[in-house]
Amino acid sequence: MSPLNRYVCDRGRQCGAIGLLAAITLALAALCMLVVVDSGRLFLEKRSLQRVADVAALEAASRKGNCLVATGIDRQATTYASQSAIRNGFTPGTEGRTLATHCGSLALDSNSRRIFTADSSKTEAIQVTASHTVPRSIAAGIGAMFDSSPMPVDVQLSATAVAAAEPPLASLSIRSAALVINSTTAPLLNAVIGSMLGGNLNLSAVSWNGIANTRLNLLDYLDKLKTELNLTAVGYDEVLATHVAADKLIQVMLNVLQTSGTLDSRITLADQQVLAAAAGKTLLSLGKLISIQSGTDVAAFKADLGLLDVIQSLAQLANKQNGIAATAQVGLPGLLNLKIETKVIEPPQLSAIGDPSKINPAVPVQNDPNRIYVRTAQMRALVSVDLPVLGSGATLPLLNKVTSLVGSLTPVLNSALGLDIKGLLSSATCLLGASCMVTDFRLLNTSSPSNAGPRIDLSLSLSSAESYVTGYSCNSNTDKSLTFNTHTALVSAKLGLIDEAAAFPASTDPAAIVAKPIPVVNITTQTCTQILGILGNCSTPINFGGGGVGISFNTVDKSPLGSLSSTSITVRAPNLPEIGETPHYEAGAASRLPSTLLDGVVSGVKVDVYKAVTPTILGNVITGAASLLSAVLAELDGIVDGVLKQLLSTVVDPLLAALGVTLAPADVGSNLSCNFGQATLVI
Repeated sequence: MSPLNRYVCDRGRQCGAIGLLAAITLALAALCMLVVVDSGRLFLEKRSLQRVADVAALEAASRKGNCLVATGIDRQATTYASQSAIRNGFTPGTEGRTLATHCGSLALDSNSRRIFTADSSKTEAIQVTASHTVPRSIAAGIGAMFDSSPMPVDVQLSATAVAAAEPPLASLSIRSAALVINSTTAPLLNAVIGSMLGGNLNLSAVSWNGIANTRLNLLDYLDKLKTELNLTAVGYDEVLATHVAADKLIQVMLNVLQTSGTLDSRITLADQQVLAAAAGKTLLSLGKLISIQSGTDVAAFKADLGLLDVIQSLAQLANKQNGIAATAQVGLPGLLNLKIETKVIEPPQLSAIGDPSKINPAVPVQNDPNRIYVRTAQMRALVSVDLPVLGSGATLPLLNKVTSLVGSLTPVLNSALGLDIKGLLSSATCLLGASCMVTDFRLLNTSSPSNAGPRIDLSLSLSSAESYVTGYSCNSNTDKSLTFNTHTALVSAKLGLIDEAAAFPASTDPAAIVAKPIPVVNITTQTCTQILGILGNCSTPINFGGGGVGISFNTVDKSPLGSLSSTSITVRAPNLPEIGETPHYEAGAASRLPSTLLDGVVSGVKVDVYKAVTPTILGNVITGAASLLSAVLAELDGIVDGVLKQLLSTVVDPLLAALGVTLAPADVGSNLSCNFGQATLVI
C-alpha cells in the first residue's frame, strides 16, 4: 500500500475547509431565514389586508351602501367600508394606508368567470381595495447598499374584495277578497269552477270556506312537484315551465298541504277526491300563473298563496287552454233555468316575485322584462235567466193594460205594416160578416216549460284588472315601503236577447256582441168571417203578424268596477311582511259591486212596438206607438226592475267574485324583504 500524502492529511488544512463550509452554510441559512421572515411578514400583511377588504366589502354590501351623492341619511358604501376597516385596525390615511370603494355590477366574461364593472349608479356589487405601504425586505435593503440604482425600500401591498348583497325581494298577489261563501254562492262556485275545469263539483259551503282559509307554500309545492315529476335535476324555473295535467297539479297540492298539516280540517277526504277528479287532464303550466323574475334566488319561491286563489286560477287557465265556453246550469231560489257561460280570453297572473331595484321606470310596464305584475283574467260571461210568467199573479195588471191597447194601436200597425186591421170583431164591417183582420195581444212564454216567461240575457265583458310595483324603499328590515299601481277591471254589459252562438265572438271588442230587444207581447193577426161576432170562423192566429212589444236596455261601456279606474298605494312597515309570510291586504278600499254599476241599465228599460223578423226575433221599431205605451211601460218597468235587481244581486255579484275578476287595492297582497345583513363574497 502506498503511503499517505502528508499534504492531504494535514489537520490544519482540513479545519480551514470545514470552517469555510460552515460559514457558507450559516450565511445561506441566514439568507434563507431572512427570506422566510420577509416573505412571512409580507404574506401576513397581505392576508391582513385581504381580511380588511373582505369584511369591509361585506359590510358595505349588507348595509345596502351606494355610491351616489348623500342626501339625507348617509348610505354611502365608502362610509360603511371605512367604518368597518377602522374597527378592524386599519385606519385609512395613516401610515400609508388607503381604502378605495366602488359600486357597480357583475357580469360573466368569455370564460364564464365573474367580472366587476364599476358604475356609481348601480349597487349590485361593491368592490373594496385596501392598500398599505410597507418596507420591501431586509435583504433588499442590504442589496440597495451595493446597487447604484437601488429599488425602492418600500412596497405597496393591496387586496381587493367584491361582495354582493342579497337583493330586495318584492311580491304581489291577488285574492278573491269580495267572495263571501254561503249556501247561495257555493252552488255558483261549484258550477263555474267545475265547468271551467271541465268536470263537476259538488262541494258544500263549509268545504269552500275551508279551501278559502288554507294557504299554500310555493316552495314546498314546487319541491313536491319536482319529486313527483322526476325533475330533481332541474331548477324551479323549469318546473314552472313544465306542462302538467290539471288533476295532477291539484292532487300534489293537496298532498303537500296534508303533509305540512296546513290543510283546513273542513276539507274532507271526499272533498279532496271530488276536487281532483273534476280537474281533468288538461295540460297546464304554472309559469302562466306565477311570475318569478329571471335570476331570482330560491328565497323568492317561499311565497305564500291562497288555495282558493290557486284553484280559481287553474280553472281559468284550463278554460283558456280548452278554448271553449264553459257552461253551467245553476238553480237558485226565485230564478228559473239560470244558465251561466264563461270563456277566458286571457288567464290571470296570480303572483309575481322579483327584485324591485331591477324595474326600469322609463320602460312601459308591458315591455319591462323585470316587472312585478299581477292581473285578473280577461273574460266574457253570458248569464241567461227566465223571467216570471207575464200575465199571472202580480203581473195581471199588465195583461189588462195590454188588452186596452188593441184599438189604439190598430191605425199605427196598419200604417207601418201595410195591413188592413180592423181592430176588434165588434167593428161595424166585421159584425156584418165581412172578412176582417183583427189583432190579439198575448203575453209571451218562451219555448221552455210553461212556468217560465221570456228569457233575458246579460252579457258581461271584463278586461283584466292589473297591479304592478312602481317603487320601494329599504332603510332597514323594519323601515321599508312598497308602492304599486292598481287599475280596476273595466266592465261592458248588455241586456237583452243575445244569440248564444254569437255571445263569444272572436273579436275582444265588447261592441261585437249584439243584444236584441226582448219580446214580451206577441201581437197576433188572424182573419175572421163572422156574423154578429158569433157565427162563422177565424183563421189560425199568425204569431207576431202585427209585430210585438219588446223591451230594450241601455248598455254599460267599459266602466270601471272600482270607484277610481287607477289607484296608487304605498304600504309601509310594519304592514309589509317578509317574503314567505301571509301578504298584507289593504283595508277599506273595496271595489264597487257590479249590481250597483248596472242599476242604470235596469232603470233604463225602454218599451217599443217592433216589426217582426221571425216568430221570435223583433226588428225595427214601429214609430208612432211610443205615446200609446205609457201604461204598459209603467207595469213592465216595475216587473223587470224587480226581477233584474234580484238577478244582479243574487247572481252577478257572487258570479264575478267566484271568477275572481274584481280587483281593488283590498284584493292585492304585498310583501317586501329588504334582506339587510345578508351578503356574500363573489370575487
